[in-house]
Amino acid sequence: MPYATLADMEARYGIEEIIARTNRTDGAGVDTVVLDRALQDADAEIDAYLSTRYALPLPAVPKILVRIACDIARYHLWQEMASDEVRRRYEDAIRLLGNIAKGLISLGIDANQPKPVLSSAAAQTGSPPVFSRDATGGY
Repeated sequence: MPYATLADMEARYGIEEIIARTNRTDGAGVDTVVLDRALQDADAEIDAYLSTRYALPLPAVPKILVRIACDIARYHLWQEMASDEVRRRYEDAIRLLGNIAKGLISLGIDANQPKPVLSSAAAQTGSPPVFSRDATGGY
């Protein structure tokens, strides 16, 4: 489930900016391929932080994640030409995600939601070995 959409981006930054940042050829409309890639990159960054604390996908997208996704996607659309404001909003979004991952900020998601189980144990599957110490008579 995506955290933000074209409509979210348009509501925050205006259609003119979205067209200018996505359509690098004729500027006639939004290049949805470019926008979708930026939104997917934002989703991946968000998931990397949230996966340490929450089971994904989330049951619903909290409004704070919509804003974070928009700021991250916008930063990716601006690439190396990001203004100080765009860069600052991206850095703030990443810092906020870090605090969510640490549990300092809550998403307001039900605390009973199962969290990912982390294990450092190795698992082995398959049939038992054909040759064992007992079966080979000590050889």
